[in-house]
Amino acid sequence: MSVDTAQTAPAATPGPSAEVRQIQLSLSTAAARNLATTTKSEPQMQGISSRWLLRKLPWIHTPGGTYRVNRRLSYVVGDGRVTFVKNGSKVEVVPAELAELPLLRGFDDPTVLGALADRFVQKEYEPGQVIVHSGKKADHVYLIAHGKVEKVGVGKYGDETLLGRLGDGDTFGGHVLAGDGKWEFTAKATTAVTLLALPQSAYKAVADQYEHLGTHVRGIGSDGRHRPLNKAGEAAIELSAGHVGEALLPGAFADYELRPREYELSVAQTVLKVHSRVADLYNQPMNQTQQQLRLTIQELRERQEYELVNNPEFGLLNNTDFDQRIQTHSGPPTPDDLDDLLSMRRGTQFLFAHPRAIAAFGKECNKRGLMLNSVDMDGHAIPAWRGVPILPCGKIGVSEHQTSSIIAMRTGENNEGVIGLYQTGIPDEIEPGLNCRFMGIDEKAIISYLVSTYYSAAVLVPDAIGILENVEVRPRA
Repeated sequence: MSVDTAQTAPAATPGPSAEVRQIQLSLSTAAARNLATTTKSEPQMQGISSRWLLRKLPWIHTPGGTYRVNRRLSYVVGDGRVTFVKNGSKVEVVPAELAELPLLRGFDDPTVLGALADRFVQKEYEPGQVIVHSGKKADHVYLIAHGKVEKVGVGKYGDETLLGRLGDGDTFGGHVLAGDGKWEFTAKATTAVTLLALPQSAYKAVADQYEHLGTHVRGIGSDGRHRPLNKAGEAAIELSAGHVGEALLPGAFADYELRPREYELSVAQTVLKVHSRVADLYNQPMNQTQQQLRLTIQELRERQEYELVNNPEFGLLNNTDFDQRIQTHSGPPTPDDLDDLLSMRRGTQFLFAHPRAIAAFGKECNKRGLMLNSVDMDGHAIPAWRGVPILPCGKIGVSEHQTSSIIAMRTGENNEGVIGLYQTGIPDEIEPGLNCRFMGIDEKAIISYLVSTYYSAAVLVPDAIGILENVEVRPRA
């Protein structure tokens, strides 16, 4: 008879890698935080930018809410810019925009302008292709819908010289409407160009049908040309210099614009809402209402700078004269481009550009072995070209075609530059030109505050600001 014997295995001895439970000997930090006051920051906001434009514009107190810019009388004889409508590959000019042509300014008959618009013919040109030849008969009006065109003339010694560059919305050949003539320059496409052309014969057919069109063109063509003008197109002041004896001195006076431009203060507003329970109970160590107001003010200031750049009424991009806009030589911003931009005005103080445009300019300088200097501004080392600081401004947008603009500016009222407008001393003011007004408590115990800021900008003379347009920036990888 056999007997089964149960054998008990010896207990395993924990090895050095086995997990051993530690006995807690003190209060944990997680539990201790229940009795502690944490150290905390104020609410942070990623959308705050440097806002150099707001900081560098001189702000002028505007008690009446409107600022009038009085100028000497000037006669506008240069081309304007036209707008187009694109339908697939077909491009058409907006009829009313034809009034931007120098000889059609002030002409507002929609029927006649529509008849002219229908007679424009779309043409395409490749880079390097000549559009018109110097000395040939000028028999077309050209509107540039897209692309860049160079105007090339003959220099003093018979060599070619660059007279200027044209871009989207520019026109040339507007004098064709007034009669026969010859091209004084050669127009050459530097990129692929789409333009609309109006033959002189087509214009004459419309003018024969609508007599008041021809009358208007003939009148504009002669208006102002017999009047003495200075180089800025202003009514000249007759002077005498270098005379001897009792010469008869000319009489003179400075003529003014009869309808000067007026800038009304714009406004950015929002209603800040705070629940009374939050305002009453949760104000330690930071006041909830003050923190909500601080972030709201930051957002209003960001919007204020955006409007100063982009507003259709007073924004700097939209209020720069057409003859103060130039195109880049090749696409990216080069030192040559900025030199051209700076040479267009006296005393340029600042350049404003999107950060990507600044980076693109730096890359072009690197290609040429040039190093950007820097200037100290409010404790910051700012890149500069020819001693003019290049300040970042993200409110200058980058288009879907990866192009942007660079703004050159002279500032100050005494300097006949660009100024910012605001009004101080308004009720419940907490910052210059910005106030916060109590609006009451509703039936849900929510406290409301109206937060408003009033502002605008004025360009005192046209050459106070200029723009380098169609600046190509390299897309992000």
